[in-house]
Amino acid sequence: MSKISVVVDRPIGYQNEFGTVYPINYGYVEGLIAGDGEEQDVYILGVAEPIASFEGRLIAVIHRKDDVEDKWVAAPAGCSFSKKQIEDAVHFIEQYFDSSIEVLN
Repeated sequence: MSKISVVVDRPIGYQNEFGTVYPINYGYVEGLIAGDGEEQDVYILGVAEPIASFEGRLIAVIHRKDDVEDKWVAAPAGCSFSKKQIEDAVHFIEQYFDSSIEVLN
């Protein structure tokens, strides 16, 4: 698995402009530009408290068929999640997109 560093700009408890409260930490990989022209977004699993930054491993890619970018999923070393667990964790946002999850080995 690839190691990545994430700047967390939406920690657990963050509420976006649509009223969605984030149950997991979410951020971006600084300097890595994604398909939308912004930095690569990352969902972070396996951390139960709000954080400002994260270093871990890339465990999955969420491919959005109806958007210009994919989302990444990261977790601490030693943590593993099934496709169903990842799907459940990111449902709060991904429910609005036609997406599929690619779990990385």
